[in-house]
Order: sequence, then structure tokens, then C-alpha cells
Amino acid sequence: MTIMDPKISKPTLLKINNYFYRRGGAEAVFLDHIAMFEQAGWEVVPFAMQHELNPPSPWAEYFVSEIEYGNETGTLNKFKQVAKIIYSFEAQRNLKRLIERVNPTIAHAHNVYHHLSPAIFSTLKAAGIPTVMTVHDLKLACPSYKMLRDAKVCEDCKGGHIHNVLVHRCIKGSTVLSTVVLAETALHRSLGLYRNNLDRLVVPSRFYIDKLEEWGWPREKMVYIPNFVDVHTFETDWTEGDYFVFAGRLAPEKGIGTLIRAAALSKQKLVIAGTGPEEAALRDLAQTLGADVVFAGYLSGNALHRLIGEAKALVLPSEWYENAPISVLEAYALGTPVIGARIGGIPEMILEGETGFMAAPGDVQDLATALATMNSLSPAERREMGNRAREWISVEFSSSAYLRRTTELYSSLGTSLPLSPRRLAQSN
Repeated sequence: MTIMDPKISKPTLLKINNYFYRRGGAEAVFLDHIAMFEQAGWEVVPFAMQHELNPPSPWAEYFVSEIEYGNETGTLNKFKQVAKIIYSFEAQRNLKRLIERVNPTIAHAHNVYHHLSPAIFSTLKAAGIPTVMTVHDLKLACPSYKMLRDAKVCEDCKGGHIHNVLVHRCIKGSTVLSTVVLAETALHRSLGLYRNNLDRLVVPSRFYIDKLEEWGWPREKMVYIPNFVDVHTFETDWTEGDYFVFAGRLAPEKGIGTLIRAAALSKQKLVIAGTGPEEAALRDLAQTLGADVVFAGYLSGNALHRLIGEAKALVLPSEWYENAPISVLEAYALGTPVIGARIGGIPEMILEGETGFMAAPGDVQDLATALATMNSLSPAERREMGNRAREWISVEFSSSAYLRRTTELYSSLGTSLPLSPRRLAQSN
């Protein structure tokens, strides 16, 4: 690996995330952001955790050692892992070496807690590097990051009452794990690892901005930059099938039980793509109700796109504070309308009656009505709705809009704007 020539005029973006492979929505944003800024003429350097699923990277030698929950490990290693979760000196050391080598123009973090730890933010601050972080969940407010308890919205920790994470055993119902997260939260807040070291928070939904402000975060420190998709990479030439679709993790907060009941009530066929802890219970529920439900298992790539593209609508019946689900944007990019719960950031992503419909979270009758209303439209009317959705996001949620907004944020923090790829080629 060669050391970069300091004479190169490219600005250097340090991209930080726990995982360096496509594990979930946060990783998708993280990796697509890297590709986008490389194409725009930036030098992009990743910092993440070592993992067998990582693609090759010339910067892998700086990645921190793996912490993977659920793996069998001895008592001593468990204590070491707990220490890293709370405050990772290894991440600080490795990041310091990386900073000395590449001298980044700006750092942009995503999910860092439990693996890299926010200890890295004090390292970046000490090096004088402007640092922003995209808010993918509510960890900055809620110790258990979802504001969710027993499959219901919970805000008991508001006002600094973080002891409730232990009182309610919010972390997997475990006293031990909840104690660790309580200690982690208390230490991070006392040291101001997030609040004192981050220059800006990039927030993909206006709802999260409002919620974080309610919990004490200064609004002027937050910038609304919505997630993005490149609509040109999604096909739209689908033949509609006779079903609605849910795609995602089968977890209690996703509201899939409510959806199955609503599908049975409205006599609509439902295809569920995904796996998760609720799968067995959901199968039993569908059988008990006699609902027309097909469990398709885990799907990805073209198979998932086809399933969503041929559906009457994608249904997102969430019962927790969703942020800004990329699944909505991907459905729109495929030309498919969306039925979403009126909670969290979802309402910001649905133009009622134009790109889809909404229903009250957890309300079987309201969701059944939305399904029936969508079903009452003709295939041509649903296709027109999907086309309007695609046109809307091609402007407001496009990759070019994301690049512009993010670059403007970087510039506002004192960084230099990069040359475009064409100008770079001309100048070299």
C-alpha cells in the first residue's frame, strides 16, 4: 500500500461505521456514501471493525478487532468486550495512527456505539478534524436506542432518568446487559463524548430532529439531510400481482401482527419477505385467522425487487419511531406505492393519496381500510401513484441532492469543496 502524495489536491473524507459490509440500512447509507464521494472526486478512507464479511480494503490494518455478540467466549474475554463497548482505547489508538497517515479533511461517522465506541470522537476533536455523525436511530437520547419497551413506545428515560434502562431491563430483558448499557450511557454523557465533540448531527427525518430537541439536543447542531436512492438503478417494467407485500425483519415493533390481522379483515393476500424472532408466532397467527399470507423467507437483490415491484403496494405497519426507512424510497424507485403507519418519520415520506396511504399505528381497522382503499383502485391508478412517487423521490431524495446537501454541510464546517471528477481529469 502506498502513502498518498500530500501534493494531491483531493480532500480526504474519513468515513466511520462499526461494520464495513452491507448488514442493514445504516451500512447501506455508509457504503453508498463512500461510492458517491469517491465518484465526486474525494479521497475516501474507511474506519470500521474487522469482520470476515468485509470486502478487501487497503485500510483494513487500521480497523479495530472484532466484537460480535452471540459468539461463545470466556469470562475474561467477556470483561474485555464490556470494556471496549463502554470505551475503546484500541479504536482511539488505531484511529490516531490513521489520522497521522491521511490527515483527513473531515470525518463523517454513522453507527459507532458498542463496537468502535464514541471514544473516537475525542480523538478526532483533539486532532482538529471537523466531525459529523448521521443519526440512524435514537441512541443519543434513549440508552436502548429505539424508545421501545415491550413492543410499545417508551420515553421513560427522558429528562436524564437513564436508570430506567436497568429498572425495565430494556436490553434483551437482561439485568447484566442493561447494567452495561446504563454504565456506558452514564460515562459517555459525563464525558460529553457526543455532545462536546461532534460538530453537527445529520438527521434523515424531521421527526427525529424534533424528538432529539425534546430530549435536550440543540436544534442548531442538527441538519436535515434525507436518505437517498438512485432511481436509475431500479427497474419499473413490472406486471402487477394480486398481493400486498411486507419486507423486513420480523420483529415485534414492525407491526406485522397488526398487518396480518388487517389483511385477514380486508380479505387481501399478503406476502411477507424476511426472517426474525417473531416468525413462528406470525405463522401461527396467520393460520389461526385463516389469513391469505405467504411467508417468502429472506430475499435480496433482484428477487426482492421483483416481489416489491409486482406488489399492489409495500406496507410498512411500524409501531415504533421509525427514522427514514430506505425501504420506502426503494419501493417508490420500483414504481410501487406505499401504505405506512402514521408514526416517526414515515409520514414525511408518504404524500397521502398521491404516493400511498397511511394508517394509525397498531390500528387493525384503520390499516384494513387503507388496504381495501388501495385495492379498490385500478392497476393503472396504482401504477400512476407509483410513477408519481418515483418522480418525487428522483428530485427530493436523489443521490445528487444528497451529495449537494452533504457537501454544503462539509463546506460550512470549513472544508474545501472538491473538484468534480471531470475537472480532476483535466487537471491531472
